[in-house]
Amino acid sequence: MAPARSSRPRDPLRLPDRPRILVLRALGLGDLLTAVPALRALRTAHPRHELVLAAPSRLGAAAAATGVVDRLLPASAPARGVPRVIDWTGPPPAVAVDLHGNGPASHLPLQALRPARLLAYAHPATPRIAGPVWREDEHERSRWCRLLTWYGIPADPGDLRIGAPAEPSPAPGAVVVHPGADAGARRWPPERFAAVAHALHRAGRRVVVTAGDGEGPLARQVAAQAGLPPSAVLGGTADVPFGELAALVAGARAVIVGDTGLAHLASALGTPSVVLFGPVAPRLWGPPEVPRHQVLWHPGHLDRARPGDAHGDQPDRRLLRITAAEVLTAVARLPEPVRVPERPVAAPVL
Repeated sequence: MAPARSSRPRDPLRLPDRPRILVLRALGLGDLLTAVPALRALRTAHPRHELVLAAPSRLGAAAAATGVVDRLLPASAPARGVPRVIDWTGPPPAVAVDLHGNGPASHLPLQALRPARLLAYAHPATPRIAGPVWREDEHERSRWCRLLTWYGIPADPGDLRIGAPAEPSPAPGAVVVHPGADAGARRWPPERFAAVAHALHRAGRRVVVTAGDGEGPLARQVAAQAGLPPSAVLGGTADVPFGELAALVAGARAVIVGDTGLAHLASALGTPSVVLFGPVAPRLWGPPEVPRHQVLWHPGHLDRARPGDAHGDQPDRRLLRITAAEVLTAVARLPEPVRVPERPVAAPVL
């Protein structure tokens, strides 16, 4: 006897032959979060497709937190490079989207998968792609939304928020100080972070110093100079797990940070922040222009989009123009945080 068929209707979102969208964004946490408006637009335009994000495996939890990514396909390359091969299996993607960069380095790995449709910026080395013209002086969120809009997919650069995690903060109401960054050019001196943390601690604020993988010595130096206990340091030997980090930022009074991923997490969660810029202008990577985000940048007479080397070894001179007193004044100007509702539990990103 044949087995009885279930009377439950099949969910078209879970059919084995569900068409797939592949998005290439194999970069870091901040890069992923600045792509949230574009990812959300793709999900809205293709509600019955599986949205697959090609990105480093360490971003799995962050990708799930966006609420729009169905699956993470591990992909990475050293030094913010482009993966030469994307480990794709099965039928070609219905849509492939280059949110990684511009030109053959990112176009060719996607073209090799023979997608039915490829969305990317135009480049003379890949003339078969009839996309829009790349602009150097454009905010990262706006860049990818403009790409999709050109292809007929409306996208709003302001649609960047993610919901707060359900887990409690390990330090509710704390001021989060993050002295690290991927490059020395974007690291404000540790003694200045320590001076700010010390002043806030003396004023009765709880201060937490966060550290990414390998940044433990830097964070412990800041904490010690600020007169904070060792327990005030979170992370360092490894990255703080994303769920814990998101809970910390979502429940924080404020975040003080350079131009790095934690700044974008504060923007995504709506947490007040003071963000310090040096070699790259905030008009390219800065938070939304609202009172809860205070941006500090002193370009001098060279008000260019990229006046310095964002990947240099030494702190950029524009970053060094920012004083500890200036940061404390910016913290005092921040409004009280407005908490957003907890996000629904996301399905695992595999």
